[in-house]
Amino acid sequence: MKPLQIKNPSEFGKVAVLLGGTAAEREVSLNSGNAVYQALKAGGVDAVAIDVTASPIDALAGQRFDRVFNVIHGRGGEDGVLQAVLEALGLPYTGSGVLASALAMDKLRTKLCWQGAGLPTPRWFLLTGDQDLDTCINALGFPVIVKPAQEGSSIGMSKAHNREELAAALKLASQYRCDVYAEQWIQGQEYTIGMLNGEALPAIRLETPHTFYDFDAKYRANTTQYHCPCGLDNEREKELQALALKACQTVSVSGWGRVDAFIDDSGRLQLIEVNTVPGMTDHSLVPMAAKAVGIDFQELVWRILETSMVASGDQA
Repeated sequence: MKPLQIKNPSEFGKVAVLLGGTAAEREVSLNSGNAVYQALKAGGVDAVAIDVTASPIDALAGQRFDRVFNVIHGRGGEDGVLQAVLEALGLPYTGSGVLASALAMDKLRTKLCWQGAGLPTPRWFLLTGDQDLDTCINALGFPVIVKPAQEGSSIGMSKAHNREELAAALKLASQYRCDVYAEQWIQGQEYTIGMLNGEALPAIRLETPHTFYDFDAKYRANTTQYHCPCGLDNEREKELQALALKACQTVSVSGWGRVDAFIDDSGRLQLIEVNTVPGMTDHSLVPMAAKAVGIDFQELVWRILETSMVASGDQA
């Protein structure tokens, strides 16, 4: 990893740690944000935790800040809306800019970008209603996983093995007021790769007894297993890391993030999604990967805050 850019916490000025939000991932964001806030304070940073329950403009009103550490997951915090507000206010912030945040939050548009760049991602089918079910079945077969395109933390996702389950999965995902798509079920090993300042962190292999790595497996279950080292040989892991960095570059993700991917049973790499504001809880994956290369949580938070020192916007 590159050496730290900032040595004195006073160089950051006064930092607003934005957490909470109003999206379905609010609970996770509160946990992530509190952990980040405590780490910044322990490092001597002049930080203030702000729970954004409505307009971020109102939340920041009447206070003078030098920069923002954004830990709001999901819509309203991770989708370009907050980033645009901060741009308009002239406040530097952590992570990706408006374009990358908006693209990466929409898993379907991200897949379209990856497809255009020739990057591997599972086949999918857009579901606009029950009239699409038979066409989807003909296109993808079973099983499939059905996803709302603009939710994170596996919220609203379900696996379907037949037409009845596909219809039920569509109904569930449609509650989240965004595009819904079915994706080819990938049989293989699941990995996640963190990105920090243009460098890939060690890959983590995930194992869960759940049907898939759902919300409960991510944040509540004690049965999920995280393997880091991931078990791949050095050359194969570097190939996976390089693909993850390319996936980020394709949608202009910068600063930090996390890419989810599979290696299927035939050995093919498959990109699933990219997160621009990954979790920072005690179950979270970026802190786990950073620890594997000697970066403890406090240093990781410091390094992420350093990304706000670059001129904000959609730089690669």
